[in-house]
Amino acid sequence: MTTDVGDRLVDGYALVVFDLDGVIYLIDRPIPGAVEAVGRLHAEGRPVAYATNNASRRSSEVADLLTGMGVPARAEEVLTSAAAAAELLRDRLPAGAAVLVVGTEALRAELRAVGLNPVSRADESPLAVVQGFGPQVCWADLAEASVAVRGGAIWVATNTDPALPSGRGPLPGNGALVAVLRTALGRDPDVVVGKPEPALFTTAARRAGHGRALLVGDRLDTDIEGARRAGLDSLLVLTGVSDAAELLAAAPHRRPTYVSMDLSGLFDPAAVVRVPGEAGGWSVAERDGTLELSGSGRPLDALAVLCGAAWSVRSARIRAGSTQARTALAALGLSG
Repeated sequence: MTTDVGDRLVDGYALVVFDLDGVIYLIDRPIPGAVEAVGRLHAEGRPVAYATNNASRRSSEVADLLTGMGVPARAEEVLTSAAAAAELLRDRLPAGAAVLVVGTEALRAELRAVGLNPVSRADESPLAVVQGFGPQVCWADLAEASVAVRGGAIWVATNTDPALPSGRGPLPGNGALVAVLRTALGRDPDVVVGKPEPALFTTAARRAGHGRALLVGDRLDTDIEGARRAGLDSLLVLTGVSDAAELLAAAPHRRPTYVSMDLSGLFDPAAVVRVPGEAGGWSVAERDGTLELSGSGRPLDALAVLCGAAWSVRSARIRAGSTQARTALAALGLSG
């Protein structure tokens, strides 16, 4: 197996499905090159979709946000865990049923849109609790949810991302808030809707018809695992949460098909590699439980070779065996 992708990666797929945070933007600012990459796909007439675990905005709001960044997007192209959670509860509960919401107004709006009644207190007899990320979620919200779940309400989490990317580094995500309730209740949610559950991706993939869909994400534990569970190829971009060190330590169910530093890998065969892979110029030897990289070449090729070695011997300890290797490891954010 080689690391050379050959033709443009995007040409092998009928649909490109993007995660948002860490791929297209960080919080509310576009990642360098993302606007241009999506614009190029639109210019070529290629369909795209966006799948996000973020439940703090409605699909229409996400589309407006993208459009404001220079990425024209329609609400129907956006798949959010908030909308998916609302649809799941619509199918399980009577029309007009009360649902206690831990999250933002966007999550409440999605519930109203499917005919359910969002409430804030356990004494309003909710049949379910839906928990999504919201920067204003506080102890009182979690306390009401705890009382409702102990009283028999179904507990649905939009996602369990432990952190979300930001310009200041990873910050606590919905998974951290779910963990608070998990600790208090002594059990897991009844249902988790978002990634790595495959629902968002399988819904998006159906839009590709008989063609293949490619998932582009920045997290191994949600995007890549979710893509694998949905049977999709995936591209990990190193612009968000997961880095090269995490990739080398990845379990089999969290290993991507391809890796690129950013979205340029969709179009430039020299900017993307298949992992694991072998490439002329680089070699890896195991010495005393450490993988020693030697030779020269592109840093991404070095990463592909290292993935093959690390995944085979289950060791992610790396050191450089040459000056060129030291430079490549530095470019990848790996000590050596």
